[in-house]
Order: sequence, then structure tokens, then C-alpha cells
Amino acid sequence: MWTSIAIIAIISLYVICIYNNLIALRNQSHEAAATIDTQLKRRYDLIPNLVETVRAAANHEKQTLNAVISARNMAMNATGPERVSAENNLTQTLKTLFANVENYPTLRANENFLELQHELSDTETKIQSARQFYNTVVMRLNTKIEQFPSNIVANLFSIKQETLFEITESERTTPQVKF
Repeated sequence: MWTSIAIIAIISLYVICIYNNLIALRNQSHEAAATIDTQLKRRYDLIPNLVETVRAAANHEKQTLNAVISARNMAMNATGPERVSAENNLTQTLKTLFANVENYPTLRANENFLELQHELSDTETKIQSARQFYNTVVMRLNTKIEQFPSNIVANLFSIKQETLFEITESERTTPQVKF
């Protein structure tokens, strides 16, 4: 009888450990997704300052600046699968803006613009890092959910796989900047 109780206790502890590990990974994936949102919010906040600085120094580049504003607004309002596409469109639009700036030495020399450009580039790097971290955590969670015996515990407690952050095939190509 004591042996049966000991075996049940060991199995219960093992299930609890697996469950806690799955929950920790799930929460870590949610935190990683929130980190992406934080960096995206930072980018959204920086873009109006960048646009105003560029607008003051290069008023004749309205089309590019309007494209950045439009892409920012679309990215802020996008949800679900459209969000990835909208974010990637914003990234491409910002690259075009920075490429156009290369033609304007006074703008490149402007301290405010240089600082904003640095902050935005830093934010883009942080967004990429956050996306990579998110995918790493999600991959660990999804692997754990698929492995035996944790898959039994995951099914028992309805712990579902998370979706990796992916881009579309068209977004994998290198953008061409044309003047």
C-alpha cells in the first residue's frame, strides 16, 4: 500500500513539474510578445518626431514622408496576421526614407535627425531581437508540447502551441531603393 502511495506521489510530482514548466514557457512567450509590442510602441512614438525633423529640412519629400505616416498608421491599427505585413511594410518604408535622406547632406548633418535616426535604428534592432527571442521561446514551448510525456500533460490541461513570428515570401526579398 505504501509503495502504491509513493508511486502515485512521484507521478503526481512529475506531472506537476511538467505542468509548471509548460506554464513557465507559455508565460515567457506571452512576455516576449509583449516586449515586441513595447518596442513597436517605441517605434510608433519616434516616427512622428523623425517625420517632423525631416519635413522641416526637406519639405519637398512629401511623398516619402506621407508614405511613412501612412505605413505607421496602418501598422498601429493592424491586428492578427495583417499586423506582420503592416509592420514589415513600415520597415521597408523607413528604409526608403533613410535612403532618400542620403541625398540631403544638410539633413544628414542635422543633430536632431541623426539622434532620431539612431534611436529608430536602435529600436529596429531591438524589435528584431525581441522577435527572435519570441520565436526561441515559442519553439521551446511547442517542442515541449509535442514531446512525450509532456504532450500528455499539455493535452490534459489544454495547453496549446503558440504561433511563430514569420514573414511572407515577398517580404524575404531584398528591397530595391529607386529614386
